[in-house]
Order: sequence, then structure tokens, then C-alpha cells
Amino acid sequence: MNNRKHPHALSRSALVAVIGSGTMGAGIAQVAAVAGHPVLLYDSREGAAGKAIGAICTNLDKLVSKDKLTPALAQAASQRISVAHSLEELHQADLVIEAIVEQLAAKHELFGKLEAIVSTRCILATNTSSLSITQIAAGLQHPERVVGMHFFNPVPMMALVEIISGLASDAALAQCLHDTALAWGKTPVMARSTPGFIVNRLARPYYAEGLRMLHEGGAQPATIDAVMREAGGFRMGPFELMDLIGHDVNFAVTQSVFHAYFNDPRFTPSLIQQELVHAGYLGRKSGRGFYRYGEAAGAPRPETERDYPKPTATPQLYGDHPLVEMIHTRYPGQVQRHPARPDQLLMKVNAACLCITDGRSATLRAWEHQEPDLVLVDLALDYADATRLALAKADQCRPQRYAEVAGVLQACGVDLSPMQDVPGMMVMRTVCMLVNEAADAVNQGVCNAADADMAMRKGVNYPRGPLAWANEIGIDTVNQVLHHLCATYGEDRYRISPLLQRLYASGRKFHE
Repeated sequence: MNNRKHPHALSRSALVAVIGSGTMGAGIAQVAAVAGHPVLLYDSREGAAGKAIGAICTNLDKLVSKDKLTPALAQAASQRISVAHSLEELHQADLVIEAIVEQLAAKHELFGKLEAIVSTRCILATNTSSLSITQIAAGLQHPERVVGMHFFNPVPMMALVEIISGLASDAALAQCLHDTALAWGKTPVMARSTPGFIVNRLARPYYAEGLRMLHEGGAQPATIDAVMREAGGFRMGPFELMDLIGHDVNFAVTQSVFHAYFNDPRFTPSLIQQELVHAGYLGRKSGRGFYRYGEAAGAPRPETERDYPKPTATPQLYGDHPLVEMIHTRYPGQVQRHPARPDQLLMKVNAACLCITDGRSATLRAWEHQEPDLVLVDLALDYADATRLALAKADQCRPQRYAEVAGVLQACGVDLSPMQDVPGMMVMRTVCMLVNEAADAVNQGVCNAADADMAMRKGVNYPRGPLAWANEIGIDTVNQVLHHLCATYGEDRYRISPLLQRLYASGRKFHE
């Protein structure tokens, strides 16, 4: 650790105390010790801290075996961690990080006790993932020294740390924790204490739109997950991710954010997920969620279109959209290029028309444009790399016309997943809602645009920050999709962020 690069960081001689020796607390203690700090680990459960230190030493040995840590550094780090047998032993700590049960009363009580033990210069940090920093600090003699320091699990591997300031938090102390996290090799982002902070708030649409698509019969979980991975570029689809997190945990977070925002419809929990929780189908940990787990469980299989013949007609391509470029490059036959059209047509084969979804259903769009044989394609992170694309056809579309569009795309080497004609399809509506939520967080002063993008890339491994994604596909596209979704559903859930509207009107982008 080189504090000269991070002038506000705690020195390596600063004593770090961690309270709570569970998965999060032990991970935090390990990171602090590897960074060079003497660490005290305390747990009210008899023997828990000592057991956790043993596990930390085992983890350090594993890092050595993988050549990620030298034997000397691992041994030094393990020797820096000691058990504290009482809270009173933390009296010399420069930083205390609590990682106890996620209950407001328990955290408030703990910090009240610590105030009588530690010095006035000691920073009190909470690893809470959702509780208000302002509420945790309220009533303390020195609420200004309470700051959120939210790590992500597993702590040694996950780079992101949210530094959260409550209403009374000292900005200098928040900056100190920011720079300390940097010195520990982490990627810190600054946030204001609001429900869900950055990641748990901004990630809600990822689950919500998948659940909404399932609720409307748009596609089954395995198909939606495959499209989000193979077209959207996400590491996991929403349903497999919820199964991994646990539906009890994911549903509880959604409920918490929903109620904390006074029942804002944007965060409305899903009846489908509630049913899973009531049934005890909690995901991987219970052996069943959206999918079944165990030796007898087969791998989920997405719906994939049968093979269609390559059409005899020459595809007519319009504009320079990335999908048009992909077809032009990979189609094993003649194509014709034309300038872009105002109706956003990408390809025509005989009477069949292919357009990218704009938030309207294919059926409504076909009727409005008097093009009955209309097929919509979903958004992709990179059409040149996508191995699967989702298609939806208008109710008016003739099967032969749909087959011609599908035949062109399959000839380009892409698997196709059919979806019912749900407005916005899957990747597009999810990305636009992620953008909308991030824009609202920036507009409300929760964080800046750069930290919003960084948090979602480092905290939940999104392939691209949502606001950078908006710049890529166009602020006008995002506004158009959200406008059409709002008009279709008539719900405040799809209201457009004022910041998005301003950027659209000014012609500017995020990060400018």
C-alpha cells in the first residue's frame, strides 16, 4: 500500500477493528490485513472470531498456491490479525467496521457502546447493504463520524466498495474511507444515504423486467436468461441470478426498497417471486427456484427456433445500424445496401420487414406503419459477437415472411429465440430501465454518473455501465423506448427521468 497516491488514506500502522466474523466480516479483516494494517476481529459468539481467523489463514494459503500472493506476504498478513475478546479491547482502534446482523436497532446499540470505548478520532463504519446511515448514526454523541463502507461478497474478490454518507457524516471522513479503500486495492464509489444506495437500487430493473416478461408470458426463464447472456452480454440472466442470490434475500431487498420509496411503482415486488418464497423455493440453497438443482436436475434449455432455409430473395439492408453491418459482413449471399429510412427499417426480404424494438409491440407498430409482415429484433451488446438474438413478430405477420427474416439471420450463424409480442422485448427494455434508474440516481444527487457506471460494472459485473450504454445506443433511443412503454402500460413505473429528458432536448450525453 502506497499512501502517497492516496493522501487521505489511513496509514498502514492504523489499527482496524472488525466486528462480526461471518463471511463479510472475515473478508474485510483479510483485506485490511493484506493491505498492511494490524487487525482486531471481534465476535460476540464464543470462539467465532478464532475460527474465522483460521479460515482466513487457509484462504491466504490458497492465494499462495495460485501465485496470487507470496508466502511472505501471506504469513505477514495472517500474523497481523488477532482476536479481540471484548469490545473494550478495541479502544485504540483508528477505524471500526461493523459487519453484524442487518438490523437497525442492533447496529445503533453497537455504535452507542463503541462511542464510550474508542477515541474521538476513531472512524465508525458500517457495512450495511440497505439500512440508512443517517438512522444508524442518529442519537449518537458524534454522528458525524459514522460512514457507510459497503463491501460486496466475496470481499477479497469483489472490487467495489460503496462509501455512503448520511446526513451528519463528515465529508472528510468519507474521503478518508474512499482513499483507504483505494489503498486496499478496491474500487470505491461515493453515494448519499438513500434506499439501496447505488447497486441495490440501480439493479432492481434487472430482476423486475425479467419477472414482468415472465408474468406476461413473453418467454420462459431459460430463454430469457439465454438472451440476456448471449445477446445482452450479462454474465448471468435474471432468473439464474435470483436463484443464486436466494429468493428470500432478493425479494426482501425489493420489498425494502419499495417501502423505503413510499411504494414507488418502479420498485413494485413481483407476485411470482412472492409465490416462490411462500413455497420455500428459494433457489440453489433449497434445491429449487425457477430451476431445479441437484444431480437429477437437467440443464435448462432455452427455446431456439428450428432451422429455416435461406430465402431466395435478396435481402435489402437499410442504414448503418450494427445489425445491418453484421448481416452485410456475414450473410453468405448477395445483399443490397440502401440509405437509412425514417421508419427505422433495417432489412426487407420480399414483404417481410425487420426493425429493432422501440418499446412498442410488433403488432401495434405493424398496424401504425401498415406493414403487416413486421418482425422485431431485440437489442444486443454487440451484434457482431452475439450468438443468440430474440425475435418477436406481429400478430398479422404471415409465417412465410417470418421464416424469411429468420432464415437470413440464421444464415449469419446466429441462434434465434422466439418471444411473444411483449413491448420492448427483453434486453432493450431492461437496459433502458437500468439507464432510467441510474439517471434518476444522478439527478437526485445520490451519486455522479461515473460512479453509477462503475458501481454496476464492479458491483454486479454488468458488461457496460448503464449510462455509457445509453450513450452507445443513443439518448433518443432510450427516451423513445421508455415513452412507448409508458404509453402502452399507462404506469408511472416507466416514467422518464427528468435528466434523460434534459439530455435528449440538449443533444448531450452522460459524462459530458
